[in-house]
Amino acid sequence: MKTYYNPDDLARFSEISQYDKELADKFFKWYQEVFAEGALSAREKSLIALAVAHALQCPYCIHAYTEDALAKGYSEEQMMEAVHVAAAIRGGASLVHATQMMNRINQLSIS
Repeated sequence: MKTYYNPDDLARFSEISQYDKELADKFFKWYQEVFAEGALSAREKSLIALAVAHALQCPYCIHAYTEDALAKGYSEEQMMEAVHVAAAIRGGASLVHATQMMNRINQLSIS
């Protein structure tokens, strides 16, 4: 069965340079720098990336950073906990916007 997201496309990511090599090269250089050791370890960045991938719901990123996090020694429990953190932040971000709705309701009720 075919899916909208073709799993084989992840391996083709570097092909984005086909139509604009200069910009693709800049992106990949920047991407490598982002995930290099720094104030955060490459290991920590992998877990962050996995959580963000779930918040963004990117199947390619989920695939890649599940493998990366496992390779960097994270347990399934740690990975799932990170996903729950992402889900809580995403849910909270949706709910906090209810204050805008409530403000507008109050404005319309006063008018």
